Amino acid sequence: MSQKLRILLTGFGPFPGAPYNPTQPLVARLAQLRRPALDDVAIASHIFPVTYAAVDRQLPEVLAKEKPDVLLMFGLASRTSYLRVETRARNAVTMLWPDAANTRSSKRGIAGHADAMTFGPHTAKLLRAARLTGIDARSSRDAGAYLCNYLSWRAIGNVRAGGPQLAAFIHIPLLARSGAVRRKGAPRITLDELVDAGEAMLMELVGLARKARAS
Repeated sequence: MSQKLRILLTGFGPFPGAPYNPTQPLVARLAQLRRPALDDVAIASHIFPVTYAAVDRQLPEVLAKEKPDVLLMFGLASRTSYLRVETRARNAVTMLWPDAANTRSSKRGIAGHADAMTFGPHTAKLLRAARLTGIDARSSRDAGAYLCNYLSWRAIGNVRAGGPQLAAFIHIPLLARSGAVRRKGAPRITLDELVDAGEAMLMELVGLARKARAS
């Protein structure tokens, strides 16, 4: 029997300005998926505290433990009303906003003068998969300068070092809660809609990983 494909899903906990982080229920729902097409897939999940120290410590630990073929990460973009498929991580970190441990970065970059690092061409396929579910999904070249970009940078570094075959980072908006609507009047994206889009992107990554393993 062939070894199962291993998928690691990650989200973040609360952070200053966001006492509720919808990546947690999204990751929990996706980790519970049971589909015939996933019979040969083992799905694990991890929620990072929103601190630089936690990412530096826990990412290597969870990668060593789970040994994933695919790393699919989610983060909250509270000022964005649509789903964003990030295409790259910038060598940038904010010095203005502290993390959840009240720690500020002492430098504006993550790794000297290195250029931005891209996730790869598979991000276009993830975008298409998400859009086919009917959700408002768009490509993004700017993951910000906070923990989402920082985790993306570390994840791509691990892919390049021989870690997961594929990694992707998806920014999600705040969810509709109790019928809440955005100021412009359009209903917010619901958790169910995010789960559908997340499942579509997950299945796309599973297919790509299977092809990579077969070759």
